[in-house]
Amino acid sequence: MTPSETRAIVSLSLLAAFVDGEKHERERAEIKRIAEGLSQADGVNLPTLYQDVLMKRVSLASVAGELKSTESKQLAYEMAVCVCDADGTQSDAERMFLLDVRTSLGLDASAAQFSQQAEDIAAAVPAAATVTATAPAAVAAVPSPDSAELDKSILNASILNGALELLPETLSTMAIIPLQMKLVYRIGKAYGYELDSGHVKDFLATVGVGLTSQYLEQAGRKLLGGLLGKMGGGLLRGLGNQAVSSGMSFASTYALGHVAKRYYAGGRTLSAQMLKETFSGVVQEGKSLQTQYLPAIQEKARTLDAGKVLSLVRGA
Repeated sequence: MTPSETRAIVSLSLLAAFVDGEKHERERAEIKRIAEGLSQADGVNLPTLYQDVLMKRVSLASVAGELKSTESKQLAYEMAVCVCDADGTQSDAERMFLLDVRTSLGLDASAAQFSQQAEDIAAAVPAAATVTATAPAAVAAVPSPDSAELDKSILNASILNGALELLPETLSTMAIIPLQMKLVYRIGKAYGYELDSGHVKDFLATVGVGLTSQYLEQAGRKLLGGLLGKMGGGLLRGLGNQAVSSGMSFASTYALGHVAKRYYAGGRTLSAQMLKETFSGVVQEGKSLQTQYLPAIQEKARTLDAGKVLSLVRGA
């Protein structure tokens, strides 16, 4: 892709992030942090793009005009869809926006099919967690779970999400968030808490993991590193790529799992500040472990079929 196409794809993703106007201020702050933190590549200045979108200096029409190839148009649309679905199924505003994107880019019915696949992934989490958190009194009767088994499940989930980070398809990147949410759900349940999706989202937001911002960070690293959108033989060749070497999906999943374990084992008594500080510390631990588990992550990636991402999320 040309630098102008890369800029257009990132701009469209940012437009999608703010289209419903309901982003919490902390999510906006996370998106800004990511825009400022991701390194520049191919002439893409993310902080400038972020300001352009926020100040409404770019429009869908201007972005669409920069996308020349069929591949760049498809990738731009797919990223916009995943941004809209990252924090749950699409709102009416997001649905109308994506329809306008399809029309502006001249995409065919296969684009609508992709949107439905993304919606199915987004809907898989609430389907598995529909009950509000139980009262603490009910928790006392629940036997203590096997700590070693929980640690093993956290590590396996981290390896799986690290492997998904290696895959080039956009749906693979999107699947990381619902898998993280389901990990938190399972840990809460192990300690006697039946959690709804709203509670899990709040937990992630409290520790500092925004859903939309996390997807933008994961996909942005892949896009700027030239990995996102590649198919076939390019799957595992770029192991020095920033998206891979950072191991953010492994580290963030590892941290979410272990912080959730401490939180629910302790009866949900940790303050928001303590949760955030603990998460930051465990993320660093996860980053140091990522190199150790990189062979396992690579091996897992070789067994994954991106076409089966939905069944992967539903079965987690």
